[in-house]
Amino acid sequence: MRIAVIDGQGGGIGKAIVEKLRVCFGDEIEILALGTNALATALMLKSGANEGASGENAIVVNAPKVDLIIGSIGIISANSMLGELSPLMAKAVAESSAKKVLIPLNRCNIFVAGVKSEPLPHFIEDAIEMIRSFMGGN
Repeated sequence: MRIAVIDGQGGGIGKAIVEKLRVCFGDEIEILALGTNALATALMLKSGANEGASGENAIVVNAPKVDLIIGSIGIISANSMLGELSPLMAKAVAESSAKKVLIPLNRCNIFVAGVKSEPLPHFIEDAIEMIRSFMGGN
């Protein structure tokens, strides 16, 4: 399974996701780090992603080429991440046929009804369980 982790700004969320994916799935998956900037991409690569690319074109080109996309809910919202996530990036992610696992952080003024406010590590655990179910419970 090829998984794209999308993050921006400092890359801390992407780093945490990549680390957890690598611990849980090892080399069973290929992780593509897609950063809105080079810093975010570099941090995800350092955390265990197989490949990485930065910027709008990298996300637009690669979003349709992966099996699953994971990141904060802002990756489907134009101009989120303090404007780093462009409308074209959000469109590419939203229109990708890949499954999407979105972490409901309310930093982008998007609030999801029915979701409790939890610390980031709890949301990442839930995301890992979703991915595990997509992979057939391995």
